Amino acid sequence: QVQLVESGGAVVQAGASLRLSCAASGRTSASVAMAWFRQVPGKDREFVAAISWSLTRTYYADSVKGRFTIASNNAKNTTYLQLNRLKPEDTAVYYCADTGPYYRGPHSNPTSYDTWGQGTQVTVSS
Repeated sequence: QVQLVESGGAVVQAGASLRLSCAASGRTSASVAMAWFRQVPGKDREFVAAISWSLTRTYYADSVKGRFTIASNNAKNTTYLQLNRLKPEDTAVYYCADTGPYYRGPHSNPTSYDTWGQGTQVTVSS
């Protein structure tokens, strides 16, 4: 059973940068992809970025393209999300997710992922 633990969330001012980390444990096989989603109260969980296990493909939501970067170190079982030029609308709880070893659907769909972390809060003040 894979477990995911996020860290790195903080309260920052607009324009600042943060790096989120997601440490995985209990992995016994390669996954299809890892991803980051975010959620604000009262809204659906929103896709942010995804990376294939091979590290050859990355995907981004239009709202973060050019500002956020997803990376992963499979040897360290850690996935990262670099957040640059943060905006107040980036305020949310950020979750990392793992597909597991089987393809379940589009990378931007939360139902494609079978394991989730507990989330880390990012707050951006104006």
